[in-house]
Amino acid sequence: MAEHLSQSELDYPFKLLEYMNGFRISKIIFSACELGVFDLLLQSQKPLSAESVSQELQSSLDGMERLLDALVGIEILDVEITEGKAFYSNTDVANLYLAKGSPKSLFGMAIFNSDPTYLMWANLTSAVREGKNQYEKTFGLSAEDLFETVFRSDEELVKFMGLMNSIWTIDGHDVVTAFDLSPFKTIVDLGGCTGALARELSRAYPDSSVIIFDLPRVVQASKKNFSQPSDTFTFQEGDFFSGEVPVADLYIVSRILHDWKEGKCVQLLQKLYARCQPGGGVLIVEALLSENRRGPVYALHNSLNMLVHTEGKERPAPEYFKMLSTAGFKDLQVRRTGKSYDAVLGRK
Repeated sequence: MAEHLSQSELDYPFKLLEYMNGFRISKIIFSACELGVFDLLLQSQKPLSAESVSQELQSSLDGMERLLDALVGIEILDVEITEGKAFYSNTDVANLYLAKGSPKSLFGMAIFNSDPTYLMWANLTSAVREGKNQYEKTFGLSAEDLFETVFRSDEELVKFMGLMNSIWTIDGHDVVTAFDLSPFKTIVDLGGCTGALARELSRAYPDSSVIIFDLPRVVQASKKNFSQPSDTFTFQEGDFFSGEVPVADLYIVSRILHDWKEGKCVQLLQKLYARCQPGGGVLIVEALLSENRRGPVYALHNSLNMLVHTEGKERPAPEYFKMLSTAGFKDLQVRRTGKSYDAVLGRK
């Protein structure tokens, strides 16, 4: 049952006001990332005045002072007053998750959410009314044209890859250990992009061979911008929709099926079933809706994100079970991680 509001909330809608103004908070964080605020404060190793920050980042003093104060208000920055003057520093959260150099940085997510996602969500009303993504209304392009034109720029492609990379810095370990995957000795991460999830797989299962299978341009950009000397996985170029996929014991399908309608998802799973070794399987990684449709909140609003961006949506576990069964997989199981992404495992 829905939670009943207290009388104080009915008298003055604190929570509702917080929700209605939530986009402002998001944009405060995004703008600070774009301007380089968190990186500057991390590198300075001492609190800085608004004057120093504005000079270093070539911004107006008035605008920067307001932005810094707003970041203090949402507890992303700290402030100390010395002789009547304010000096600002990062909180631990800002250092860990918003500075680019941190191993757990969500900077890539913030940058992509600021542009283009923020622009796309401005057309959410149209997306709901029309039931389709908003590329044409936002950019004057179809979804196909967008990938052929906007992502033709290496800078835009790397920005998108930064988004894909970010979440696995905090969710990756939980996803790859939701099930014991050690029996699978050859693992292929379809559309593995930057290798962030493959990196977690290699750490958790050092005796398994991990391959990232992605488009040639993505593979090349991953090697150039995201590879680390310690990486033990390998890349293989290809298109898992139109071409052959490598034979494997286990296929990881993470944040792919939510982009597409059910029919296309089933076609891909059928292809994987045909190439999967006997006793092997497929691990679907998605933000799972609860069956009562009341949560988790991230999955609910991410499903709307899929509406404005793609052909797909987020789904509850039974819908993935149905797709897997149609493709031939059995012994279907689900594990919730308690974080943003969950895991569904099917066996051949």
